[in-house]
Amino acid sequence: MNAFIFLTAVVLAAQAAPSGKIDIVSVIGCLKETTPNTWTVVNATDPVPSNANAPQPKDIPAVPPAGKNEFHLIGVSEFNLPAHKDRTVLVKGLFINATPVSRLNITSVTMISPSCAPGQGK
Repeated sequence: MNAFIFLTAVVLAAQAAPSGKIDIVSVIGCLKETTPNTWTVVNATDPVPSNANAPQPKDIPAVPPAGKNEFHLIGVSEFNLPAHKDRTVLVKGLFINATPVSRLNITSVTMISPSCAPGQGK
């Protein structure tokens, strides 16, 4: 009987515990280097659920949308961000919701336009 009570308590505790899952999202915005080696995506779209892989060509919009968000990028050393500076990019990564600026631990960066849309790079 004690084993049953113990197992029931373990199952209930496991169900109540938060999963600690961090979502993988994608955003589109203008890539900026705010200070040396500090990268942000400005005028970015709202984060949408995604996967960690680079987007398929069919998933890249013909006209990049503009947004109102800003995300600080972390985990940037594996990516050649200077090649995408001041360009519209699609960034995928682990979304870390924070104040004042949320962060993305990036898993892929894809250029979608060779420049930022007017007003996007501010």
